[in-house]
Amino acid sequence: MRVAYIKHENLSDGTRTFKHNTHGAELVSELKVVSDDIFTKYKDSVLSCEEFAAFVEKNGITEFYITGADAVACVKSSCYNLRKANYGVCVLTDCVTSYDKKKIPEMLEYYESKGCRLISLQDLTGL
Repeated sequence: MRVAYIKHENLSDGTRTFKHNTHGAELVSELKVVSDDIFTKYKDSVLSCEEFAAFVEKNGITEFYITGADAVACVKSSCYNLRKANYGVCVLTDCVTSYDKKKIPEMLEYYESKGCRLISLQDLTGL
C-alpha cells in the first residue's frame, strides 16, 4: 500500500492558521513518516493539488484510505470529491478528528452517504 501525506496551507492574507512556512503548516512531529510522497494543497480537497492528482494518475491509484485532522473540512471535501470522481474511498474512523469532536459521528454518516466505506485501523491491519 502506498502512503501519501497531504499538508494544507492557507494562502489568504487574513488567515491565521496553516500559513506557509509556519509550524502550523507542517506535518505533526508525532507522525511516523514512511514515504517521501508528501504534497501540499491550498484548498480543502486533495484533488485540488495538481501534483497529487498527477501522482494518482501516474501510479494508477483507484482506492483511498483516508485519515485526517479536520473531519468537517478537508476530510469531508476530499471524500466528497474523490467519490464524485468515482474513486473507492475508505475512511479510517479512528484516524480522523476535528476541532469539534461532537461532529465526528455526523461526518461519518455523511461519508457513508456519499459511498465511502467506514472501517477502523484495527479492521484494516487485523491487529
